[in-house]
Amino acid sequence: MVTLTWTSMNIDGYLNHVHQGLAKLEQLIININDIMENRIENNLKSLSKTVLVNLPQDAQTFTLDEFVEMQSEWIREESEKLKSKNYEVEGAVEDLIQTICSYQLDQHVEPISAEEIQKLSKYYNWSMYQALLHATKYSLNQMKERICGRRNMPKQILKPFFEVDVHLEGDTCTLKPTLEEVQSAINRAASHVLKSTKNVQNWNQKDQPEDQREPFYDWIAKDKEIVKVILLLTGSIQGTKNNVNKFLESFEKFNWLWKKKIDKELAHFNSTNPQLEDFESKLLNFTESENEVGTIMIHHQIGALSLKTNNVKTGLHKWIILWKDAYAKDLLKKA
Repeated sequence: MVTLTWTSMNIDGYLNHVHQGLAKLEQLIININDIMENRIENNLKSLSKTVLVNLPQDAQTFTLDEFVEMQSEWIREESEKLKSKNYEVEGAVEDLIQTICSYQLDQHVEPISAEEIQKLSKYYNWSMYQALLHATKYSLNQMKERICGRRNMPKQILKPFFEVDVHLEGDTCTLKPTLEEVQSAINRAASHVLKSTKNVQNWNQKDQPEDQREPFYDWIAKDKEIVKVILLLTGSIQGTKNNVNKFLESFEKFNWLWKKKIDKELAHFNSTNPQLEDFESKLLNFTESENEVGTIMIHHQIGALSLKTNNVKTGLHKWIILWKDAYAKDLLKKA
């Protein structure tokens, strides 16, 4: 035990030793803060804000193939970024631990225990999981809001997102793609978002073969909030089904075009000994039907669906022309 006073001969050496120790401690703090702020915290923040879906907010619409391809390509690129950021943060945590453990402590100070080091590693490992979970959850919620709207905004007017053609096939109005195919595309996109973390490996597995390492996906896929959003997305189009069917039923007013036989109707018409005025009235009725078809909007929006009516309008026009031609030719024969 050595006692020093301000009049001791070796006070300068002691003060110099203290200043050196403080300088080393200050440098240690600078190094630790640099690693924590620039290499760990900033990367975790950036990673948690990653959007794993590409959903333009304007009124641009997409075919299913375009939508699936767009999401697949976007998610593939963002997944690589997640993987890279994960490696960066894990490496930064290892450097942080190495920096702390390599600092030479006074012999009277107890060294840092392995338990404390493990706690630090586990804390940042959990922070990485939370960042990935937030990015996944946020991305799925963005997809849900874009397709279904927000629950707290029931009167929200959604911008159309999917292009769907209305066709007249035989005597039935159908959708191409079908609602089931639209839902399937949404399900695949949601699955791609969830699986974006399959290549992002959990930490402390460098001693294992890469194909045997546990990904963060195994944790994220079990999260209750993630499962809830996935379930909502898998039924997102069902809410529009009734409105879509009502729209298709609106074309039933024209079903006489294919349900009635032109030859039989024309024969029945001739059996009434029609005059020129009767033919003109019939042809005028067909023209009015043509005009009514012409007034149908080429785009009809239901939820996130943009129903394109060009094909069904073309089909109806063809049927009306067949009726007009039959009556016009019969009139010419009698002229």
